[in-house]
Amino acid sequence: MDPEAARTARESLDLAFHMSNILDTGLDRHTLSVLIALCDLGVNPEALAAVVKELRKEKPSLSSSLPVAPSLP
Repeated sequence: MDPEAARTARESLDLAFHMSNILDTGLDRHTLSVLIALCDLGVNPEALAAVVKELRKEKPSLSSSLPVAPSLP
């Protein structure tokens, strides 16, 4: 990627991340970048939003079912 295209991509992600923070989506920069890349590849944005919502609902049950690491002495 040429430097100008890289700069434009970085600025676009910065803007999207800023809007994401204003809307209080709770998405981190990396996750937002992945979601944007998937949209660029043609994945339906509404389907992605549904997946993110579903994963957020499952997160509490997932973390409670994970094994606990043994504590160190």
